[in-house]
Amino acid sequence: MSFSEELEMMGLAPIEFTGIENEDLKTKIIEELMKVNDPEINVDIINLGLVYGVHLDQEKNLNVKMTLTAIGCPLAGTITGQAEQVLKNIPEIKQVEVEIVWNPPWDRNRVSKIASIQLGLR
Repeated sequence: MSFSEELEMMGLAPIEFTGIENEDLKTKIIEELMKVNDPEINVDIINLGLVYGVHLDQEKNLNVKMTLTAIGCPLAGTITGQAEQVLKNIPEIKQVEVEIVWNPPWDRNRVSKIASIQLGLR
């Protein structure tokens, strides 16, 4: 079973991983990002489906592409800063950049089953 299939089985939105073949490293990245909550909603950014892509280059620099639930979110800096901080805990990673993107736009279909229940969406 592929890592993407595992995420789907857990009810998580797909995340595109590039430059990372090690499944354990992918799992560590997901686990660390699950520690980062959107403070207004109090649900982590993975279960909200905010993370779109993760790329690790040959120099071990990590780039994370993510979005927010709303354009103009006043807590964008807080959320990206926390994401960068937790990812720096992973020894296989040298530097971290978290990039906010708006395309594709986030929608609530990316929210996991667990988060949907927490938020009363289902």
